[in-house]
Amino acid sequence: RRPEGTGSAFLLNGIASPGAAGYSAQPGSCLRTGATMGRLRVPATRGGTFQVRGFTALSFGSPVAPSAKRGGRTVTATREASLERDRMVAGEIAARGVEDPLVLEAMRAVPREDFVPADLAEYAYEDGPLPIGHGQTISQPYIVAVMIAAARVRPGDRVLEIGAGSGYGAAVLSEIAAEVYTVERIEALADSARDRLAALGYGNVHVRCGDGTLGWAEHAPYDAIIVTAGGPTVPRALLDQLKPGGRLVMPLGSEPRAQRLVRRTRTGPGACTQDDLEWVAFVSLIGE
Repeated sequence: RRPEGTGSAFLLNGIASPGAAGYSAQPGSCLRTGATMGRLRVPATRGGTFQVRGFTALSFGSPVAPSAKRGGRTVTATREASLERDRMVAGEIAARGVEDPLVLEAMRAVPREDFVPADLAEYAYEDGPLPIGHGQTISQPYIVAVMIAAARVRPGDRVLEIGAGSGYGAAVLSEIAAEVYTVERIEALADSARDRLAALGYGNVHVRCGDGTLGWAEHAPYDAIIVTAGGPTVPRALLDQLKPGGRLVMPLGSEPRAQRLVRRTRTGPGACTQDDLEWVAFVSLIGE
């Protein structure tokens, strides 16, 4: 069920519900399975069947833009989404002072619409936080970019993120870093982020449910640590998991609506320098 012509493809939106279904796919067709499951693609050289578990309704969407290879993933997006993403990066991120080309390219690469609830997908490229359930939000794109730029993430880095949420920040980090480890205290969010990132092909992201204030010591030391929740102090365990020269970026402040984003750089055993960056508002970091 596609237009005639080799390689033409359409996105399909799925509505999740119990049960299982299947969709017979022609060469070159593409299925967008929604925010929970991600995208699957049938190569243009052969046909196949999409096993659409948990979906009972399908509807046609927009023509897809040409696929692009990013790392080990094949990325396919609607032209409209690609344009929206480009406009967001240019108008809300680069125009506001984020200059790191690696960060800008990573923000252009990740489909934020796949990391927000389906009923909020139309707002994915507005520069604001969106609810993702369990009293949590996906951070506004500008802040995601600012924090990654402040952490000076580079190719080959091992990065720890505290607060996986829907997995969006980890996905952006994975476009730059070699390995990303992300800790989420809410089990339902950790499970859905893990499934979503795997379905979208982010094989270098590892998700764990646990207390973020303790970090993830098994994979330390880290070149960079990004904490997406605020508190009055930086947990000692996180500083201890930084490499010499490693950078930690976190909102500091006793009041959630009056926090300063800071960067701490480890200069030696028990020693750090601190740079004050800008005012932010984050949920409180919960843990030991």
